[in-house]
Amino acid sequence: MLRWVALVLVLVLIALQVKLWSGNGGVHEVESLRAAVKKQGEDNDKLTQRNQALGADVDDLKHGEQAVEARARAELGLIKPGETFYQVVEKPGAQAPAPAASTGGR
Repeated sequence: MLRWVALVLVLVLIALQVKLWSGNGGVHEVESLRAAVKKQGEDNDKLTQRNQALGADVDDLKHGEQAVEARARAELGLIKPGETFYQVVEKPGAQAPAPAASTGGR
């Protein structure tokens, strides 16, 4: 009788081990979920840094005239009264076009 009880307990232990290692919610699934959580955390950190940089840009644009002026010069090519605008045009086939430059008094 004692052998049968031991045999049943060993079979139950083997069945539980199989479920633990290969079943739904087993070790492999837990490890894959941990890897997914780690990757998502890294993605969240990158997006948090990007959001902070964008927030700093927004604050600069709201509260600083220099940031607005720099953007207007760089993106729109605007100049102040009394300044002279020079544009350098490269020959076709040149490596990289030169950015527009403005000089003059303030």
